[in-house]
Amino acid sequence: MRIEVLKSKIHRVKITQAELHYVGSITIDEALMEAAQLIEGEKVQVVNINNGERLETYVITGARNSGTICLNGPAARKAQVGDIVIVISYASMELEEAKAFKPSLVFPNPENKLA
Repeated sequence: MRIEVLKSKIHRVKITQAELHYVGSITIDEALMEAAQLIEGEKVQVVNINNGERLETYVITGARNSGTICLNGPAARKAQVGDIVIVISYASMELEEAKAFKPSLVFPNPENKLA
């Protein structure tokens, strides 16, 4: 049996941009992506702490150490600059593998940088 488990989480980052007229996705600082073991194109869930919105999209690599967290396209309507979000990815794996799996958890500082 396969189950979906938490693979990666960037906990409490601040939205720095919202670009409505873009194809879609979330742009994330490359250093944060690396720390969370996210790759470009990976599906993520974005949970907005300020308004309760939840959305799914995919990751685009942002400039390293820029602190960029930018919602693009229609997702830009789900948050405002300054909102705090959690970015989550999941993985499907066998039950026994899942029991031993350790997710990558990232807790950036208030400037969206690694502490």
